[in-house]
Amino acid sequence: MADFPIPVSVLTGFLGAGKTTLLNRLLKDPALADTVVIINEFGEVAIDHLLVEQASDGIIQLSDGCLCCTVRGELVDTLADLVDRLQTGRIARLARVIVETTGLADPAPVLQSIMAHPALVQAFRLDGVITLVDAVNGNATLDAHVEAVKQVAVADRIVLSKADLVTDPRELETLRARLRQINPGAELLDAADTGTGVAALFDCGLYNPATKSADVRRWLGEEAAHDHHHHHHDGHDHAHGHDHGHRHDQRVRSYSLVHDGPVPFSAIEMFLDLLRSAHGERLLRMKGVIELSEDPSRPLVIHGVQKILHPPVQLPSWPDGQRGTRLVLITLDMPEDYVRRLFAAFTNRPSIDTPDRAALENNPLAIAGR
Repeated sequence: MADFPIPVSVLTGFLGAGKTTLLNRLLKDPALADTVVIINEFGEVAIDHLLVEQASDGIIQLSDGCLCCTVRGELVDTLADLVDRLQTGRIARLARVIVETTGLADPAPVLQSIMAHPALVQAFRLDGVITLVDAVNGNATLDAHVEAVKQVAVADRIVLSKADLVTDPRELETLRARLRQINPGAELLDAADTGTGVAALFDCGLYNPATKSADVRRWLGEEAAHDHHHHHHDGHDHAHGHDHGHRHDQRVRSYSLVHDGPVPFSAIEMFLDLLRSAHGERLLRMKGVIELSEDPSRPLVIHGVQKILHPPVQLPSWPDGQRGTRLVLITLDMPEDYVRRLFAAFTNRPSIDTPDRAALENNPLAIAGR
């Protein structure tokens, strides 16, 4: 038995961040009963598999290679096989899937595999991305590896591990500030805290299991972002101050696009098409809630990773009473000014929903007034 779509959580983090240690602890919680864990291996010996203390019946081990490249097809096959096992009764129940990536993985292709397959999107939904960061080596890892920065940037939950091993409190606070700067919308948690368990890490999606209703602000990460900007109201000046020398941090930007009032579906559709065609590889993640001119009483929810857009869904009504269009973008090396101009062009000019599409696709910068 399963309630479709089944939530899928991606557990990522750089080498040595403690993913398997956290996973071992979480799997002992009865709340994760009927959970299948897909573990990715890297190297000649499946060390991670030996460290997982669950019975092998609940573990599916992928072959050598990282999820972002060599076994992407196998990940899709594995998820499809889970659905087949459910439908044929070989699995009695499946409540959740956790995919643990290798520490070297760029998580974006993993998310694309879950969100883009036409059959899988009916059976699975991306619940959220949980990224572990080693507090001892975190700053050095972020400096040296852009993949580590991407892992933090796309996270819904960032978990600091080994914080108790950091001898200088100032170094730990510098890392915390840096993580908040890279991804102000994600909740920042400590692996050692007793509250950092199943309830805190999972159910990151649009629907809040506690209220059984959509929670737009929580899903968009607006509360965490508001707290961050409230404490660091000097914005970019502060960023340049503590990011000095952190070349990868400056490449990542998280920002919101807001428009009060309804927008024609054709305008939003073309804005997204042009954004993805011009800079799709630089769009790490995008979430949004849109008030449509055609049906303003039912918000449209969009969720994308790079050039892949999950099939949009309309909610039955506005959950928080706050209408309008709100998009949250996390980008890498994407010119923010271009994105804002493009968005303004499609939302502020009434004639823009009937432009010469061929001309726009040949010169998408023109529409931004550049």
